[in-house]
Parts: sequence; C-alpha cells; structure tokens
Amino acid sequence: MRFVIQRVSESEVKADGKTLGKIGKGFMVLIGVSDSDTRETADRMVKKMLGLRIFEDDNGKTNLSLDSVGGELLLISQFTLYANCKKGNRPSFIEAGAPEAASEMYEYIIRKCKEQVSAVERGEFGADMKVSLVNDGPFTIILDSENL
Repeated sequence: MRFVIQRVSESEVKADGKTLGKIGKGFMVLIGVSDSDTRETADRMVKKMLGLRIFEDDNGKTNLSLDSVGGELLLISQFTLYANCKKGNRPSFIEAGAPEAASEMYEYIIRKCKEQVSAVERGEFGADMKVSLVNDGPFTIILDSENL
C-alpha cells in the first residue's frame, strides 16, 4: 500500500465538473492499493499517517499532528502509484490491486479515518478526477507499507 501525503492549506477533487470533496488545512492523500494489501496493512498505514507530526508549532518546528491542528483529510484513490516503468516507456499497472478488492480497501481506509478525524472528504474510486491543491511548504511524504 502506498500513500502520497501532501500537507495542504486547501484541496479539492472534482469529477464531471462536480465537487466530490473539498478541505482546508490538512492532508490530501493519494492512495494506491496492491493485491497483497490487507486490513492490517491499512490499519498500520492509517495509524502512521495520522501520527505524522508535520505541522509547525509556535517555534516553526514540525511537531504537530493533523489532530493537533484540527486538520482535515481528502482521500483519493490512485492506482497509478503502482506504475512499473522498468521496461519501455509505457507504464505497466499489473502490481496495482484488482479494482473490486482495491475499492473495498479504499472504503475501509475512509471508514478508519472517519473514526479518528472529524472532517474526511473523498474522491470517487475509478473516476476521472481533477485534483487541485495548495501544497503548504511544499511538504510531501510518501508512505509505503513495504517500508513500515
């Protein structure tokens, strides 16, 4: 499982010209799922993400977590995080999870986040989405379950 976490001052996701999710200060998270991912994998990833202290305190040090700053989440599925570009110039996506299982895992992650964060917005699994954001910093963290 892979999360690309961007600390944002605002972010929005649209599909077919309609806003699906919109947040202010918080994390915009791109989520990639592989076939080997389990709920236990998701639990570890969510715990790590929500514990990240990447917001600045009064001294300008990155000491504060999402909860500490009342931050919001925008969670967006993105199978392309499992693109394999080793051969040629056209990426292969065979390492990405099968759509049905990946969709179930994405929904599970959303539910787990809602248990701990009051403002959780989302994209639409499998949709052609347009994502906009203002990356605060910029500050981007990549979490890979293989490295946790």
